[in-house]
Amino acid sequence: MANDLIFYTNPQSRGRVVRWMLEEVGKPYRTELLDYDTTMKAPEYLAINPMGKVPALRHGDVIVTEVAAICTYLADAFPDAGLAPPPRDRLRGPYYRWLFFAAGPVEMAASNRALGLVVPSGRERMIGYGTFEATMNTLESAVSQGEYLLGDRFSAADVYVGSHIGFGMQFGTIEKRPAFERYVARLFARPAALHAKQIDDDLSAARQPG
Repeated sequence: MANDLIFYTNPQSRGRVVRWMLEEVGKPYRTELLDYDTTMKAPEYLAINPMGKVPALRHGDVIVTEVAAICTYLADAFPDAGLAPPPRDRLRGPYYRWLFFAAGPVEMAASNRALGLVVPSGRERMIGYGTFEATMNTLESAVSQGEYLLGDRFSAADVYVGSHIGFGMQFGTIEKRPAFERYVARLFARPAALHAKQIDDDLSAARQPG
């Protein structure tokens, strides 16, 4: 049944977030490893994702790209994993809110900071995140309300938001704050997160020359 879920990735990519999500879901899946300059740009893969980027997920005849979309899809496709509030649950709103806050303002603010791009003073209303400081302060407030973004309930939103914060602090695009470090430490200690990291670390080491 592993063929029902096919995961296209590279161990040195944002596919690590989806790997963690797949491990949380706990269903069998098959991994297709792609290289940046060859198989990722081959016609066979471009038919799956015309952007020529990973990760991507095939579930039967459904193809999903974009990390936030894949995480959201998997949570809904496998509700028994308990990674998303039910559609009519009051927590569904904040669940969507923080997933797509990370996919929008956080992603854009961190990327611009990494590139040294600064929004001109007085032009903040033209950009989705306003200011880097406002975005980080909002993010800090979100992860400080409880153990997880939905209080005491872990969800796919934590997989996605926690990955953004963890990788951002690792690569210097998100500043280290105690609230961020505590939140990420809780998440990355989860068995599924540890197992996913080990899989991708091993794959990355095996693909190194020599």
